[in-house]
Amino acid sequence: MTRSESREQAFILNFEAQFSNAGIDEIIDLAGEMRDFKVSAFASSLIHFTQENCEQINNTIASFAKRWDMKRISKVSLSVLQLAIGEIMQFDDIPVSVTINEAVELCKKYGGDDDFSFVNGILGSYVKSLDRANGKGE
Repeated sequence: MTRSESREQAFILNFEAQFSNAGIDEIIDLAGEMRDFKVSAFASSLIHFTQENCEQINNTIASFAKRWDMKRISKVSLSVLQLAIGEIMQFDDIPVSVTINEAVELCKKYGGDDDFSFVNGILGSYVKSLDRANGKGE
């Protein structure tokens, strides 16, 4: 399974979690039972990290989504943003440009007309802030 396919798996699970009070392990188990959904190791690691750090990730999203109440962000955009920021936080070996591109592609596939540009803008601002914090891009 490719990383792109694994990201899509993680997105599907994270999206489902937006509508459920169940824990991520229960959502994964149900997906396996109901749809013969076999989660890749990368998707499992990403979704677990994202869920475990959801409060911090959501605070990060809120800080860059100026003039946007978190409740107004579409569930697709929110799910994609959570995973992309989680991926950037967790996987130093994955180029940030790849993570952003994959997030934009997921939004184009699953989101509305404006979701991909919103997600791209938030992720771009987030990455610039990381670069400034690390002394890059000055």
